[in-house]
Amino acid sequence: MNRNLSQPVARVMVAILLLFHFSIPSVGQSRPAGREIVIHLRGVYDSKFSLLGLSGSRLFKPVVEVSGTKNGGTARLQVPPGEIPSEFVLRCDYRDKESDTPYPSEKTIFVNNQDLELWISPKYSNNPDSTWFQQGETENTAYYKFSAENGARKEKLGVIQQFLMNYDDTTSALFKQAITEYEQRRGQYNAWLLEQRTRDSALFVSNLYGFQWVPQIPWTGTEKDRVKSLIRHYFDGIDFGNPMLLRTASVFKWMDSYVNMYGQLATTVELRDSLFPAAGRNAIEKAKTGHPKVYGWMVDYFFRGYEQNGIDAGTKMLQPYLDDPNCLTSKRMEIERRLKGMETLTPGADAPGFTLPDPDGGTFEFASYKTKKKYLLLLFWSADCSHCAEMVGQIYPWLEDPAQKKKVDVVAVSLDETDTEIKKWEEKRPALPGWKHLRAADGVRSQVAADYFILATPVMVLIDAKTRKVVASPNTLPELMKAVE
Repeated sequence: MNRNLSQPVARVMVAILLLFHFSIPSVGQSRPAGREIVIHLRGVYDSKFSLLGLSGSRLFKPVVEVSGTKNGGTARLQVPPGEIPSEFVLRCDYRDKESDTPYPSEKTIFVNNQDLELWISPKYSNNPDSTWFQQGETENTAYYKFSAENGARKEKLGVIQQFLMNYDDTTSALFKQAITEYEQRRGQYNAWLLEQRTRDSALFVSNLYGFQWVPQIPWTGTEKDRVKSLIRHYFDGIDFGNPMLLRTASVFKWMDSYVNMYGQLATTVELRDSLFPAAGRNAIEKAKTGHPKVYGWMVDYFFRGYEQNGIDAGTKMLQPYLDDPNCLTSKRMEIERRLKGMETLTPGADAPGFTLPDPDGGTFEFASYKTKKKYLLLLFWSADCSHCAEMVGQIYPWLEDPAQKKKVDVVAVSLDETDTEIKKWEEKRPALPGWKHLRAADGVRSQVAADYFILATPVMVLIDAKTRKVVASPNTLPELMKAVE
């Protein structure tokens, strides 16, 4: 159901909110090269610019940031190739005067196969008279043009829809004539939508057009009949074979509207626990016919919703889909990515660099860390992990032997996240003097864990301290001893 028509059909779309938002997986298609966004600042004292992701692990997190751009100055944001094409939020934290507290403004932008140049006044970031892209820009220009015409067409359709929703005599000739007119215009609108999608098929923004599709509504039935009809036809305009849908913010709003229609029908908790599993099954069966990543995304969407709302029947319903190897959920894709990545961390490979906060208040940069010893042993562990405790208990005494202490410098990276785990880590650190102790705040979801393809702890990586090449990835003390000696 199109979001722009939600007000005229408010009684149909009464929202029972389910917090179904979650991080969606990155779509693994071929990407264009990384892109540069050049921003010319005007109208304020200074601003920080942040490009917030709307998909994958970057959902509402900065992809790139630039601080301290002054009025009349220029900021350059380098967007990594793996992040595009995609929809982003450009956030400006600006100050009118040097003494002011930064104030935020946000603008949705699209980045695909073209570098962008943007002149922006943060106070009017969505006003085309004050903020604009370079001449010849394609993605954002096409979307603005589509949105303007789409709004005008939807407004005309909404007028008739509002009349049908409120007219009291559903048997009158006028009412029947309005239904005929509405269906004619709805058909014309959806045909126009397909034309726009075909015309802009080379642009990323065309992936958003399908979310505007207007499904059928049975005007002669009850309000409940209308909801059920909307549910039956909700996915008519969507191509589930297109994984680019997952790189938009609209996919969340679109699915939330679908779930909320089931919420309109759920008048009791018992009925809710019956209807919402049905909502998931219906949507997943539709997505199952399309791309495996869209299929997996849909399963992830409902899994998070059921888990957060305590709908055990829904979680149970998902099990066959979670076991389906063709269902590429975020968890399955991450495991596959890391298993494949482990094959690249072979002897002779460059050890990935990383930067982490130092417990003493500084910053640890792996690339610039100096040591006179021959090897660096990178240990990923958790203070709350019994296998880690066992391994540390074995390797620590051996590494403390003077002969080994001259050869090996240990950097221990904790992947503890919860308050309980962090407390245990803080308690155990003093018992392991001589090691460089660090903690990755996001645990196994942290960038350093991703770069070293960590699925579980403990993991050891022995690195040549001079060349920063991987020497070995020992799993046991004997393997570590053999690699060092």
